Amino acid sequence: MQANEWSLIIFTTVMQMAVGSFVILGGVHFFATRRYDAQAADTLSDRALLAIGPIVILAMLVTFLHLGNPLNAPRAISNLGSSWLSREVTLAAIFTIGGAVFAFMQWRKISTATIRNTIGLVVAAIGLLLVWSMAQVYLLPTVPAWNSPATVVTFFITTLLLGSLAVGSAFVLTYQYLRGRNNLPSSDTQFDILSTTLRWIVLISLVLLGVQFVVIPLYLANLAEQGSEAAMASISLILDQGGALFALRLILLFVGAGIFSIFMYRSLSSESRTRMTGYLAYSAFAFVLISEILGRFLFYESMIRIGM
Repeated sequence: MQANEWSLIIFTTVMQMAVGSFVILGGVHFFATRRYDAQAADTLSDRALLAIGPIVILAMLVTFLHLGNPLNAPRAISNLGSSWLSREVTLAAIFTIGGAVFAFMQWRKISTATIRNTIGLVVAAIGLLLVWSMAQVYLLPTVPAWNSPATVVTFFITTLLLGSLAVGSAFVLTYQYLRGRNNLPSSDTQFDILSTTLRWIVLISLVLLGVQFVVIPLYLANLAEQGSEAAMASISLILDQGGALFALRLILLFVGAGIFSIFMYRSLSSESRTRMTGYLAYSAFAFVLISEILGRFLFYESMIRIGM
């Protein structure tokens, strides 16, 4: 695999994780504000929000590796009317700038909460459009392994699965940090926000895990039914040459999003078990992140064009 393909793996995976984190965090903040108050919701959410920034910046910097030369960036956005690639790059830039503006306004409490929430909603919508445009780039009739609804579905699964687990890890880390410094406004309230958030994240992870384990065999079966030389070569690359990586990906996904998530759910019964909850949250996120990177690696490796 060439270096520019590795940059695509990092860019698509990391940017989708950032979008998912932004969307999930926005949902958590929305419901926490209505159940408690804005100050209680901000305690964990604001610090988690700032963690998204470096993730997005990393993804955008990696984009330049794929372009080869930063001076090529204007060319990449010059065909908005006809090119999904141009739309992808443009939406990524808008999401990055919009997210930075929202994070600064939220951190400094600039303007009213209604205006900030409106900006956050718009940025989240742009992020989801970005993921959609990423998928459209790869729906190429000449590449059977990519030209499938599974591409769109798996991109959104990556977005929400990595995003939710990243938010869960950020919440646990923030809670432990503030608790260690005796800087929690209300320990009971913040633990309730933490435990409720993690329980929902576990449920989201289990649902997405189930969807993924349905989509993958259906995708492979559909690819086999096509029967073309390119389709069969792609299957061989995934299941034969890349069989060990494919199996490892599924195992890491099942353990991270399934087993660790279930144990994390059970550990939330007591505040005294927060450290164990943290270990499980970090492990679940790490396992799923590695799994998604392996999956994206196999996705790009499976690119066999019709007629070779």
